[in-house]
Amino acid sequence: MTAVGKVPAGDGQHPPGHAPLVNAMSVDVEDYFQVQAFARVISPAQWDGFDCRVEANVERILAQFEETGAFGTFFTLGWIAERHPAMVRRIVTAGHELASHGFGHQPIYSLTAGGFREDVRRTRRMLEDIGGVAVRGYRAPTFSMGARTPWAHDILEAEGYLYSSSIYPIQHDLYGDPHAPRFPHRIGGRGLWEMPMTTVRIGGRNLPCAGGGYFRLLPYRLFRSGVRRLNAAERKPAIFYFHPWEVDPGQPRMVGVSRLARFRHYVNLGEMSGRMDRLLRDFKWDRMDRVFAHCWQTEE
Repeated sequence: MTAVGKVPAGDGQHPPGHAPLVNAMSVDVEDYFQVQAFARVISPAQWDGFDCRVEANVERILAQFEETGAFGTFFTLGWIAERHPAMVRRIVTAGHELASHGFGHQPIYSLTAGGFREDVRRTRRMLEDIGGVAVRGYRAPTFSMGARTPWAHDILEAEGYLYSSSIYPIQHDLYGDPHAPRFPHRIGGRGLWEMPMTTVRIGGRNLPCAGGGYFRLLPYRLFRSGVRRLNAAERKPAIFYFHPWEVDPGQPRMVGVSRLARFRHYVNLGEMSGRMDRLLRDFKWDRMDRVFAHCWQTEE
């Protein structure tokens, strides 16, 4: 098994030294019909009836990363990997980290502890078999890990995961915990690390500074300012994420979904690739396992 990083363990707060910070880029590999916003009108049983566009969109992302010198972590659904194994191997061959997003994009709180264990075990084994690399990272669908799933981190650790990146410390109607720690930490003193999504603290509130939806909606300069502030003033690396469907303005439009869901999903899709190009060039980006290698030490 390949070691993630053989360096002295740190406290998860400050990378060693004072070199310019490298930030963590991540991609949640799922298709446009699998998002939680459409779950009320599209069931998993219907997914095979949709035209998958994820492979072409991932290729666009890989090309953009290569052009800008960026590397990232691809949190991949088992359902997608099972149907697109060549895409998974392409991600690995290009030098990116392969990680788990669970199998079928079900919120963790909709599963029993046993069901969750089977989900993360099945997905990790599948990804490792296809990609030929160790899978150490996990991200919960729709950031659904939290107070309703107190058993989840224990299960991830028992199943061999090194870290989770499943909590967004903001207030949101679908997910989030504004009281959760803002930076990498061990859950309850356990060995498993939690790597929260990036926020900026202003006026006593955590404001989002990660995620495709916010990134598409808000002016680019706010995100650039937020990452700069995090790197310079707080000396912390940012964690950013987006989805392959967000670089695909030509995707089919769903019917029967709420106005809010349509807005969240489709707003500024045509601008996403250009904004990502600016973000990738304005900062240095790398894989989660390398950016946070100071947090852990693994053995072969």
